[in-house]
Amino acid sequence: MRDISKYELEKILKKHYLWLKDKNDGERADLREIKLENMNLRGYCLSNIDFSWSDLIDLNLEEADLENSSFSNSYFSNCSLKNSILKNADLSGANFRFCDLSNSDIRGTNLENSNLEYATLDGVVSDENTRFFKLYCPETGAFIGYKKCFNFRMVQLLIPSDAKRVSATSNACRCDKAKVLSITSIDGKESFKSARAYADENFIYRVGETIIAEEFNENRWKESTTGIHFFLTREEAIGYL
Repeated sequence: MRDISKYELEKILKKHYLWLKDKNDGERADLREIKLENMNLRGYCLSNIDFSWSDLIDLNLEEADLENSSFSNSYFSNCSLKNSILKNADLSGANFRFCDLSNSDIRGTNLENSNLEYATLDGVVSDENTRFFKLYCPETGAFIGYKKCFNFRMVQLLIPSDAKRVSATSNACRCDKAKVLSITSIDGKESFKSARAYADENFIYRVGETIIAEEFNENRWKESTTGIHFFLTREEAIGYL
């Protein structure tokens, strides 16, 4: 990872956008694995740039144009992105803990597996093409979920209509209560009466019982916390490591 000064960044940007003007094909400039620190980039045009796997520390990115750029697996620390344009950006796997994204435009943006814990998200603008910002699980009504337990036992759950349910930026979901419908082997050929959770060995799922997660954490962006963790399909549960 190499450090880039503000002067170097501005030279790169000037060259990049002159080249884009001639090419007009939207190709991203390659600024992967760089470190930008303590810069005021308010209102800057930083669109169509690949910043993947970069460290972005103490940056003012308010009102910046970041459209169609990639920040995949990048680490944001103490950054403000208020009123920024993040349309069609790739933010997958990026860390935004404690960052301010209020009033940012994330229409068409990919947020899969990004970390939004403690981020400020007031007034964020999203649409139907924004990936993993809305709840992954149904917001209302009862539905079926699946959970892989110790010894590769597959638990089928009924999440009732009155259950609290949340998801962060992945296909993993949590709820505060569920009824155990069945417990089988991964291939479905064997049936069992009970299964033990991976995370808590004292948490036992038993066929026919309704289980309650005490002190359920309703903060959807805090993924590794209290609750019954599950997936919407058997295949997703099997793929969970």
